[in-house]
Amino acid sequence: MSTRKKYHVTQKEDGTWQGKAQGGQRASVIADTKKEAMADTIRIAKNKPSSQVIIHKQDGKFQEERTYGGKDPYPPKG
Repeated sequence: MSTRKKYHVTQKEDGTWQGKAQGGQRASVIADTKKEAMADTIRIAKNKPSSQVIIHKQDGKFQEERTYGGKDPYPPKG
């Protein structure tokens, strides 16, 4: 079973937004807006066999997560 690659979209101290692989040293994406950072990070994640994008609010708290490729361990019902 492969491990899901996780990316976090967060706001940096300078007000820009970043998309960064969990445990990574540097951001994969830096953008002026959250929308741009999300779009670019999701594009990267979709090119991986199994990935997850965790989106944070301005205050750093969890907002939502999106899973791509592989089997989602918690699919929604309905």
